[in-house]
Amino acid sequence: MALGVAAGIDEFSASPRVNQYERGKHTPDFLILEKFAAVLGVPTEYFYARDEHMAEMLMAFNRLSWQHKKEVIAFANELMQEREGADSK
Repeated sequence: MALGVAAGIDEFSASPRVNQYERGKHTPDFLILEKFAAVLGVPTEYFYARDEHMAEMLMAFNRLSWQHKKEVIAFANELMQEREGADSK
């Protein structure tokens, strides 16, 4: 309930709505997920992560400065190019 209220859902419907989301009966739309993310201090994309490694990467990446994000992307691209080069040999 507290999460729902903090995300701007009406106090009287917050508990049932969040409960339905948790049980998978209903799926929150993107705007609600953005509000939940803001309340929880996580990037919205965190809710779409398919495994713990991706969730961890999203959390770490979200905390970086823009400059460091660019460096991480450049490094990931270098790793992919190295791997593609090794795979073609």
